[in-house]
Amino acid sequence: MKILFISDPVRVEKYKPKTEFVKHTDYAVVGIDASADEIIAAGKDADVVVVDAIKPLTRYEIEHMPKLKLIHSEGVAYNKIDTQAAKEQGIYVCNQKGANAVAVAEQTVLLMLALLRHLIPGYDSVKAGHQIETKMYLMSHGIYELNEMKVGLIGFGHIGQEVARLLQPFAPEVYYYKRHRLSEEQENAYSVSYLSLDELLKTCNIISMHVPVTAKTTNMCNQTFFENMQDNAYFINTARGEIVDNQALVQALGSGKLAGVGLDTLAPEPVQKDNPLLHLPIDLQQKVIISPHIGGCTSGFFHRANQLEWENARHIAQGERPVNIVNGL
Repeated sequence: MKILFISDPVRVEKYKPKTEFVKHTDYAVVGIDASADEIIAAGKDADVVVVDAIKPLTRYEIEHMPKLKLIHSEGVAYNKIDTQAAKEQGIYVCNQKGANAVAVAEQTVLLMLALLRHLIPGYDSVKAGHQIETKMYLMSHGIYELNEMKVGLIGFGHIGQEVARLLQPFAPEVYYYKRHRLSEEQENAYSVSYLSLDELLKTCNIISMHVPVTAKTTNMCNQTFFENMQDNAYFINTARGEIVDNQALVQALGSGKLAGVGLDTLAPEPVQKDNPLLHLPIDLQQKVIISPHIGGCTSGFFHRANQLEWENARHIAQGERPVNIVNGL
């Protein structure tokens, strides 16, 4: 049994479980900047590949690793893996479903609070010697508590559910939209109410995205989406950058439609200097907080993720099915 990690070598070593299986299993690590030929050279005898969620793993690489039985995403996302090619070769593709829910939910609530309390521009104004002027301005124009808000969660999987749970002590009204409505018992457990997507956009003054990247969700946050939101609403995206049309978001900010935007992820990733959301006028920059896609990157997540990766590799070594299979095998 050999495992190839396409990842950060420091991270692989730091979060490696201390189990007998790990001690006696051969593994190698290449960085996420490795070329296809470098990956193939390192993985030609690999039974398992564990790959960073932002690193593509293509048909070419998959077909040139003849012993491969499992491809494991290091994250929840797996859209960079050619799942069809893997399926054709009888190779399982698995992900980290639910492992980052607590971490991303915390980041989501952090961005909500930071926007409502003007955290970043407030800090900048204090540094510039304008503390009193800023305080007087914000008191006159409105500093909002979460319990004054109607929060709309689009997508209600593990992360959306965890956001709803974390919001309960703050006591906002929380609504959700997903393809299949929950039971009344489940809605009561999370203190949420169901709305259609159109009604949710019209009703809520904080919209928070929690959907995966699919053909249907790519660029779903487009011009029409933002136009259907309330005026002066807040937009939060801790899901994936690909679900947002960057130009449409810039336009919504520029028109004054949005009061604030909190993003943990931009597309394409790695983020390039020419991304339009990095070149906003100064007044619009004050409405935007962007974190470097770290919502799910806590030590707690990596401990859980590495435990699952190695456990699934053990399943493969013993001829068993792994868990969290996403390519239909």
